Order: sequence, then structure tokens, then C-alpha cells
Amino acid sequence: MRNNFLRVHSRLRHGIESLEGYDYVLIDCPPNFNIVTKTAIAASDFLLIPTKPDYLSTLGIEQLEKHVDELVKTYNKYVADSGNGEWNNIGAEILGVLFTMIQIRNQQPISAQQPYIEQVRKLGVPILKTFIRENKTIYADAPEYGVPVVLQRVSGRTYEDVQAELEELTTEVLGKIST
Repeated sequence: MRNNFLRVHSRLRHGIESLEGYDYVLIDCPPNFNIVTKTAIAASDFLLIPTKPDYLSTLGIEQLEKHVDELVKTYNKYVADSGNGEWNNIGAEILGVLFTMIQIRNQQPISAQQPYIEQVRKLGVPILKTFIRENKTIYADAPEYGVPVVLQRVSGRTYEDVQAELEELTTEVLGKIST
């Protein structure tokens, strides 16, 4: 049973390790703790938790942290118990919470979103400095045309702000990974 657990939860990791030509692989998971999310965590070195600053979205962050810790402990215990070198320990580090769908006024999230950001801060989970604003117009067409937002040929202050935020996010995440 333990070897089956390890085999299932390490399939994605083994698949990613066989890839060539990539420095980073981003895995987008559903907002629940199912087998897809578990295998992604087992395959990851770092976790980024995107969330909207509202009651329901922030409610599960502490629970997610507990589930991740439990998965890592169980997985690593099974690795130790297996007695063979086929499996490696896991230990994804939580880089932080990324607040998305932020409504911005005067360069700050609106006051209705501030308490949820503070609530997460009190949990002791790292929070990224970069926020990603909500903009249905800019984000709506990206999937349809298959062109990432940062590569779209759109002009205007709002687009430039969104593009700058995505560039700041990239810089911040790469800075956290390389330290």
C-alpha cells in the first residue's frame, strides 16, 4: 500500500524530471486538496497560493498549510519505510500567498479587501508584496486567443499597470526562489 501511495504521488514529479529545456514548470491546481493537487505538491519545490481577498477564499489557507504538512510527513515517512532508493523525500516550501482579483483605489486594495489581507498576515503565512488587480476586460480575451496578457498588443494605462504587476510578480517570485 505504501509503495502504491508513493508511486501515485510521485508520477508527476518523475514526468517533470524527464523534461529537458525548462528552468521552471508552473502547475495550476484546483482549489481543493484532491489527488491532482497532492501529486502537484509532491512534484513541487515551491508553492504559491493565489487567492482572492474575501471570506471564503482566505478561509482555507490555514487548512491548506496543515494538509501540505501532513502530506509531506506521510510521504517522507513512507520513503523512509520503503528502504530503497527509488523514492526521494519531498518538501515544497510555501513562497507565499498571492492576492489576486484586487480592486485598486489610490494604489492600494479597496478597504473592503484590507481585513482579509490582514487576517492572512496574522496566520504567519508569507504574503507576496505584489498584488494582481482585477480586470475582466484584459484577462477575458487571453484564453480565447491563446496569447498571454503580457504579450497582448494593447495600449492604455490600465494595461500597462497590469503588465507591470505581472512583471513585478515574476521578479518577486524569482527573487524568493533564488535565495
